[in-house]
Order: sequence, then structure tokens, then C-alpha cells
Amino acid sequence: MPTPLLHSSKPLSKTWLNRMFSLVYAVALSILLLRHCHNLIYSPSTIAIALFLADFVFAFLWLTNQCFHWNPVERKVFPENLKHVASESKYPPIDVLICTADPTKEPPIGVVNTALSVMAYEYPAEKLSVYVSDDGGSKMTLYAFMECAKFAKQWIPYCKKYGVVDRAPEVYFGSQPSSYPETDHIKSMYEDMKSRVEAVVQSGGLSLDRVMEPEFQDAFRKWTPDFTSRQHPTVIQILLDNNADKDVAGDVMPNLIYVSREKNNLKPHNFKAGALNVMLRVSGLLTNGKLVLVLDCDMYSNDPETPLRALCYFMDPNADPKLGFVQFPQRFNGINKNDIYASEFMPETQILSLGMDGLLGAVFMGTGGFFKRDSISDDSPCGVTTESIQTKSNPINSKDVLVLAHEVASCNYEDHTKWGSKIGFRYGTITEDIYTSFQLHCEGWKSVLCNPKRAAFLGGSPSNLNDGLTQIKRWYMGFLEIFFNKYCPLIYGVRSMNPLQALCYTHYTLRSFWSIPIIIYAFLPQLSLINSVPIFTKSPPFENSRSRKMVFSCTCFCFLEHTEKIFLILLYSEDDQR
Repeated sequence: MPTPLLHSSKPLSKTWLNRMFSLVYAVALSILLLRHCHNLIYSPSTIAIALFLADFVFAFLWLTNQCFHWNPVERKVFPENLKHVASESKYPPIDVLICTADPTKEPPIGVVNTALSVMAYEYPAEKLSVYVSDDGGSKMTLYAFMECAKFAKQWIPYCKKYGVVDRAPEVYFGSQPSSYPETDHIKSMYEDMKSRVEAVVQSGGLSLDRVMEPEFQDAFRKWTPDFTSRQHPTVIQILLDNNADKDVAGDVMPNLIYVSREKNNLKPHNFKAGALNVMLRVSGLLTNGKLVLVLDCDMYSNDPETPLRALCYFMDPNADPKLGFVQFPQRFNGINKNDIYASEFMPETQILSLGMDGLLGAVFMGTGGFFKRDSISDDSPCGVTTESIQTKSNPINSKDVLVLAHEVASCNYEDHTKWGSKIGFRYGTITEDIYTSFQLHCEGWKSVLCNPKRAAFLGGSPSNLNDGLTQIKRWYMGFLEIFFNKYCPLIYGVRSMNPLQALCYTHYTLRSFWSIPIIIYAFLPQLSLINSVPIFTKSPPFENSRSRKMVFSCTCFCFLEHTEKIFLILLYSEDDQR
């Protein structure tokens, strides 16, 4: 009996049409650049140089952009067939890493909702561990997750009993849910928890009188007067242990672990990448999940079957052994109908990613990525094998395990190691997501894009112009850091991977260069008019024929430029997933 199909992929049927058009467009573009070269040789001027520079940058970015459209593919998964391939007991353990840094900018109750939404996955609870990285070292965040652990014992069995799809409580109770016997009681418990957490955040502090459990009181005593967000010791707190904790229905709870790595003003912390690498090492010691899901704190799960969709690739008997990660595209809620600030980032998350998926795979988008631990981490983060400490006599809250976990979370642990350069999430740029996926693709790993009709994750996006520009500025600065280092995609990338994939990365890292032709075309006509300098030189009578040919060529080029959008719409219109 043949193995049931877990996933399928096919190229978009109109790809050949777009390829033909690209070749025609490239010919027109070449004619235009040749004309600029002719002007530079026979009629050199500042204006001629500026026009050549503008059109050359446009041409280069257009060329790299076409690599995305050369072989786009669409994929489908069939999680209903997973039970025919493996039983739940064979599912790999999953470690979920959730990153937060500032309780004033990232409200703890929102982070709690993200954690609850993944803790309630349709996945064996004993194989699920959720780690919360609090890079700001806030006791308010720890308190919020103490409350989260208590509420989860009610929330998770409620979701699974009634098949709730929206498993972030804030979303569920805000959408006029169906009424079940326990609904009002669960909602009341959530509102009480939310009010307690928000009261602590508003007060800006926490009294130990609110903490009843002795083991949690010991954790809060680490917040001494010298404790700051940039200078503090490691704090690791086991909030839920699946070897000991049960929900109200008597079922096993997933692990829930709070981690705040050691900070020292004299040591670089490497932003989010540094926090993720600490989480990789700590989780490798405590639970060592074979798959690692990375989530931003504001990206809650919108589909409880998301892990099963990822397993359709990882557990396929014919899966490529070099499959490193499965990426779910970023989707956003709360965006106005017209998306006036382009906050949905549709081209990057759902169009260009299809093209890269047909080459070596989509980029890591910073959140929503399921990684094979082997692709980003080593097997012995502390110099000892995980198997030697993961025994029944050494549960995750044992003293020996926690001592090792504190050691790998120290700010000195990475000294003279390959963490951040060859292991883990890569340092050297503030856009560690795309840089890490670039390095993984250079090393031979592959990725796939899983783009189901129902978004796997939903999160917030910039809601005003200032926030949008700040975010884009941060991205473009990080992209330039990637391009201007020794692992430049245009040089190192072309030698290390599929050249088309390398040019896709080149396009990402040089997108800020769009500003060059935009500035030139925005100001050159006005400056020429003010100074009475013609942009296009007057042709002598004997060159009238050549001029007419040039006018005709430019007209054709403009026509092709506007036609390109029509071809791209035709190319992607068959994708029924958007």
C-alpha cells in the first residue's frame, strides 16, 4: 500500500510566459543602457552621469527581482494523512521559543496570550515545551507567567474539549464565541488574571505579598536594588513541569519555562540573536526538542494544527535530509482596509517568498519558523551529552540540570566558541533572521514555505507612519550590514549556493538603493528647469533618424515597464491560497 501523500508542490503554470516577457524586457533595458553609455562617451555631462546611475540601479534591482519570479511554486499539505505515517508517540518533541524584551512596549498580557495559544496546540502535551525569553529581565513578566501557568490548567482542557480554534484568550473572548457550560467561568478567570497582571504593570513594581509560592519567592529575590535590564544575573524558573503538573481534567501539562539571560554592561548581548542562542542552549539541556519553533511575542497562534502542518514536511519518509526549517508567512491583524502604510508587507511575505521557495527555500522571517535543532545548534551545549542529564532521576527542575542551564545562559559562555558565527542564530547584523537563513542556505540546508489558507500566526504591525518608517529603517540598515561584510550575497553567496537564490538575497540587502534613482528623478527635472539646462541634448539634423529611433525605443520601454505588472498578476493569480 503506497504511503499517503503528506504534501505536494507544483510550479505556477504561467511561469513560462513571465520568463519570455522578462527576456523581451531585458532587451529593451539593454538598449536604454547602451544609449546612456553612448551619451557618456560622446556628450558627457553631470546630467548624463546622473541619468545613467539612476537607470543602472533600476536595471540591477529589476534583474535581481526577476530571480524571485523565475521558478515560483505553490505547496499544499495534508495533515489528515499524518496519522497513517506515524502515531502521536512518534511525533518529535517541540521547543517553542518566545522572545520579549520590554514590558512597557510589549505588554505582558499580550505575551501571555501568545504563550497560551501555542501551549494549547493539538499536539501531545508531554512533547511540547514553551520557553519565554525575557531579555529585559522584568519581574512583571515573570509574575505574568506565574499567573499564566495557573490559568493554563483551565484554558487548555477547555480549548481541546470544545475544539476551540482561536486559542489566544483575548482573541477568543473578543469574537463573541459560542457559549458552553464553562465559558462564563473561564472568561471570568481570564479577566481576573488580566486585571492582576495589568495592575502590576501599571504600578511599575511587584510586592512579594502577591507571590504565595515559596519557590517563586526565591526567584523574585534575585531582583536586588542593583538589578537592571542591562546588568543582572541569570533567572531561570520552571513554571510548569509535565512530569508533575496536571490540568483540571487530569491530563499532562506542557512545560513552561521562564528564562532571562545574564546581562553585563561590559559584554555585547547581540540583540535578539543572542537571546535566541541562550534559549537554544537552555532548551537543549532541559528538554532538547528535535524541532524548535521561534515566535515573536506578539505573534499568537491562529491555527491549533500548525505543528502538524510542519510535520507533513519533517516526517515525510522521502523528505530531503537537508531540510533545515519550515517557514510560515507573517500575517497581520488590525490593518485598515486600504493598508495605507503597506504594513502587511504582502510582496515580501507572500509573493517573493514563493519564488525563493522554488529555488532553495524561503527566508526565515524572524517568527513562525520551525527549525530542525540539528541545523542551528550543536548536540552538546555544555560539553556533556543531553542524554546524560535527561533521565528520570534528573528532571528539568533538578539542581544539576538547572546549574548547567545557568552556566550556558551566562554572558561569558560564548567566549571563544562558534556561537553566532557557525552555530545558532548569526551575529553581525540587527536583521538576524534573514542573515541566519542566508548562512544556512550557504551551508547546504534547504527550507520550504508552508502557506495555508488559514494563517498559522497573526500579529501586530505598524499602525502609523512613524512606526512604519522606524521599522523599515531598522530593516534596511540590517540588510546593508549583511551586504557589506565578508559574506556578501553577491560574492560569497553566488559561490556557495544557487546563483539565483544568491541574487534574491542580494535584492533584499540592496533594497535601500531604490532611494538613489528615486532621488535623482525627483529632483533632476526641477533643477534642470531652474538652471535652464536641457535634460536631453538637441540632435543635429543629420541625427534626426537616430533620434526618432531612440524615441521609439524609449516608448517601447515605457510600454513594457507598465505591462510587467500585468504579467506578474497573471503569474500569481492562480494561487488560491491568497
